[in-house]
Amino acid sequence: MREFNEELIQFIDASPTPFHAVAWLAKMLECHGFIRLEEDQVWNLEEDKDYYVTRNDSSIIAFTYPPCAEKGYTIVGAHTDSPHLRLKPNPLTSVAGVKRLGVEPYGGVLLNPWFDRDLSLAGRVVYLEGDVRREALINIASPIAVIPSLAIHLDRDANTSRTVNAQTDIVPIIATGEIDFEQFILTQIREDTTGLTLLAHELSFYDSQKGSFVGVNEEFITSARLDNLLSCYVGMSALMETSYPMIVACMDHEEVGSDSHVGAGGTFLEETLRRIAGESFTTLMRRSVMVSCDNAHAQHPNFPSKHDSEHAPILNQGVAIKINSNQRYATSSRTMGRFVQCAHSLHVPTQTFVTRSDLGCGSTIGPITSTRLGVETIDVGVPTLAMHSIRELSGVNDAYGLYRILMHLGDF
Repeated sequence: MREFNEELIQFIDASPTPFHAVAWLAKMLECHGFIRLEEDQVWNLEEDKDYYVTRNDSSIIAFTYPPCAEKGYTIVGAHTDSPHLRLKPNPLTSVAGVKRLGVEPYGGVLLNPWFDRDLSLAGRVVYLEGDVRREALINIASPIAVIPSLAIHLDRDANTSRTVNAQTDIVPIIATGEIDFEQFILTQIREDTTGLTLLAHELSFYDSQKGSFVGVNEEFITSARLDNLLSCYVGMSALMETSYPMIVACMDHEEVGSDSHVGAGGTFLEETLRRIAGESFTTLMRRSVMVSCDNAHAQHPNFPSKHDSEHAPILNQGVAIKINSNQRYATSSRTMGRFVQCAHSLHVPTQTFVTRSDLGCGSTIGPITSTRLGVETIDVGVPTLAMHSIRELSGVNDAYGLYRILMHLGDF
């Protein structure tokens, strides 16, 4: 389990954006013999071979072939994106003697923890080399920016009623001297930028502090982007080790609603499954089961009343099964029964999560994908504290427990 969690942290550290996560997963899959497919080409799938395909380089689907004739696929769904601060197209401004880079919050980001952190920058850039348009991933791993807090002397209410204005309060500063933003970005591609012209970019700030084990007995994992790169790593690891037909879909844009050509609300997974199944698509979906994996809210020890006391997941006490009567989660008694039976057979604990009836409930790709594909689905997740913060926390036991269940669910 220790080795599993160490590799999980290494993956997250190497994946500051969905583009980097997909590149890392693709490399991992190829090292295990998976064959890359291209969406704009004809697929000639061969039995007992494994494949993967990407879209926009920010979503990835990997699968074994063929599916089981009786039970179809165990489909594992997760998402590659996390809430963060995204660079605006024309970001450079100058105020009070410093240069700043304007940002836009992506998803439901918890803003307060972004103050006073060493920030790095990563993402995808599109540029011209002569007359040829090219793309590149960049990762400025060293800290280049910080968002300084306003001193308590200038805001006596900071500890009682402080709010954060996303336009004016959360702008990273990068320098006091002159900066040519385009040249700065292009030098991340190559030192000699002669003949290069920046056309567009999708760049995100991230915390340069790496993930680590925390606690007297190192019982916790603390890292950025646990939600939901943890589930991507668990799903792909199970896929590479299981002996049962499985497909893993790690999708972008979940944190902003999934409605895009690469999100769960788009066609990527459905079109992939139709190409696999052909005329047997409907039959395959009725025989398959989907596990939507997305981190769950652990009961916060400082705010225990924020949970329903009978449905409050605890760190290191097992995977949380998410249930919502209004279908914000797609779990049914049938899919829950199958999942719990598998967990019991492996002596892996599970918990249940139901949001307090007087609080709003989030959602996942589970209901979206279940609706689109017509596949029975269960929503599960590793209990997590500080979700959507710049740094989140989970238990060392729970990701490994989910991994073990996913490896064997096809047997039930």
